[in-house]
Amino acid sequence: MSEKFDFGGEIVWNPTPDHIENANLTAFMRQHDIPDFDALMRRSTEDVKWFTDAVLKYLKIAFYEPYSEVANFDKGIQWAQWCVGGKMNIVHNCVDKYIGTPTEHAAAYIWEGEEGESKAVTYGELYRQTNQAANALRSLGLGKGDAVGIYMPMIPEIVPALLAIAKIGGIILPLFSGYGVSAVTTRLVDADAKALFTADGVFRRGKGVDMKSVADQAAEQTPTLKHMIVVNRADLDINMVAGRDHWWGELVDSQPTAAETEITAAEDTLMVIYTSGTTGRPKGAVHTHCGFPIKAAQDMAFGTDLHKDEVLYWMSDMGWMMGPWLVFGALILGGTFFIYDGAPDYPAPNRLWEMVEKHKITTLGISPTLVRALIPKGDEHWQKHDLSSLRFFASTGEPWNPDPWMWLFEKVGGGTVPIINYSGGTEISGGIVMGNPILPLKACAFSAPCPGIAADVVNEKGESVTDEVGELVIRAPWIGMTRGFWKDPQRYIETYWAQWKDVWVHGDFAAKDSDKLWYILGRSDDTIKVAGKRLGPAEVESILVEHESVIEAAAIGVPDVVKGSAVVVFAVLDKDAEATDELRTALRDKVAKAMGKPLAPKEILFISDLPKTRNGKVMRRMIRSAYLGLELGDTSALVNGAVLEEIRSIQ
Repeated sequence: MSEKFDFGGEIVWNPTPDHIENANLTAFMRQHDIPDFDALMRRSTEDVKWFTDAVLKYLKIAFYEPYSEVANFDKGIQWAQWCVGGKMNIVHNCVDKYIGTPTEHAAAYIWEGEEGESKAVTYGELYRQTNQAANALRSLGLGKGDAVGIYMPMIPEIVPALLAIAKIGGIILPLFSGYGVSAVTTRLVDADAKALFTADGVFRRGKGVDMKSVADQAAEQTPTLKHMIVVNRADLDINMVAGRDHWWGELVDSQPTAAETEITAAEDTLMVIYTSGTTGRPKGAVHTHCGFPIKAAQDMAFGTDLHKDEVLYWMSDMGWMMGPWLVFGALILGGTFFIYDGAPDYPAPNRLWEMVEKHKITTLGISPTLVRALIPKGDEHWQKHDLSSLRFFASTGEPWNPDPWMWLFEKVGGGTVPIINYSGGTEISGGIVMGNPILPLKACAFSAPCPGIAADVVNEKGESVTDEVGELVIRAPWIGMTRGFWKDPQRYIETYWAQWKDVWVHGDFAAKDSDKLWYILGRSDDTIKVAGKRLGPAEVESILVEHESVIEAAAIGVPDVVKGSAVVVFAVLDKDAEATDELRTALRDKVAKAMGKPLAPKEILFISDLPKTRNGKVMRRMIRSAYLGLELGDTSALVNGAVLEEIRSIQ
């Protein structure tokens, strides 16, 4: 049975009349005579076809040939077809259609590099740069259906590179810029990639870090890959292979600035984004022209409330879902996004806040991990900057703990800037649950499911529950859902649809309270059951990070003869804290006092860092595997994989 859930939180933020009046969400509801958010949720989930059609029209998505049916479920909701018969290319909706309008002269995106250089790129400039990159790809013989990898830092060229692949009808293959050879190779080979965009290197903390040699080794192991386009970012001495490698400056910048946009079917594959699996090869989530970008723009409009005169920065790499999400969502809405290539606390901890002030960022997407890292640096770093441009914070990737959430909300945001919490995934094309500007907030909570997402929390029998911890599920299809896994449809069904008939089981541990707010408490396979009591790791971790000596913590369940499972905690200490047995005892007692003695950790172990992905998600599964000496599975998504050896060595 699910356990009773009591977060104990109070409403800490209520929307002002201005928030409600000026929200995109309000405008959408008024267009359709919908009286309130609850009514919107009922209609959007009970009549999926109406809602999808309404969103496409709200976003002004242009089709070369209109769809005959907005959605078709004849093959089952697992294999729903969208915009049936429609012809379109998402690039037309991102840049082409703005040419000749006032938006042509507005900033599409702003870039800043770690070394301090920055520039704004208008929609008109992006249109011409995208055309040049598309012409460059076509000059190499590439076209519709060809997969092209992007293994680049967040530099200005990455945006036209992304769009150019789609413009020629190719398949975008985003790759995390921190991947090693094995991770890049696996994905390029699996997708039969024919070309790769990359760079000589990247600046990190003032030093040039090589990327090209990784790309070279991966290319040598990818039989289908015939071309590599290289940006000179760090001016490193690299090897260029004659006939295969081309400098961006020589190949792309010399191309004509006009190019035809390939007419594609709405359901043609736009992008394959790989996510790490527990075991085996990574899963390639397949997304289409009328899928991922539509969901991204919808969530950005209704959740983070981006308008045309605003700037959204979500800290991400293009290899993670939030990178393409940022680009497609902001461009469809005609807004401005910001990208930064560098460490967010270099050369000093005020770098992030300095960029907010300089570029007048209105929405800042930031991870709980980064917030926890910034808190010990001191308040003076954000206090020295004018942050009045901020309308919203936003966050995704992992559950919050209350103390860091309240620090960001009360101190940095002055209690007036809401944190738009966002959770879903690569296979969702965005969010299942999300905050928004018209509903109240509690600390660490989500205001509601995203419109159009028939989310629920269920117990082990599949029954809907409130004020109890359960499994996060979705009961109806939505336009952003992945069209399956690349070359592996059965794995897609087994991963999401096998537990209950026609119900998507997301793999998250969640709760919704009697005030209608939602909580994500970690992966459901991270769930710990101690003597029959179901325990979310975030509950233990929140208690520990309240202690002044603890920056971060991760709780896992390990086999226990008596209790079935016991709790083991890994804690990262403040630089001034001493890892003593006394501290260990104090932390254990703190958990025991808060949760009850039966749930006190069996062990508390001090380590230098927690294994995380680039977007800040703590990989508890890998911590558990390393601690128990099990196979780690795919570790390529980690930015600090060496810490797993540290965990192993503790034994």
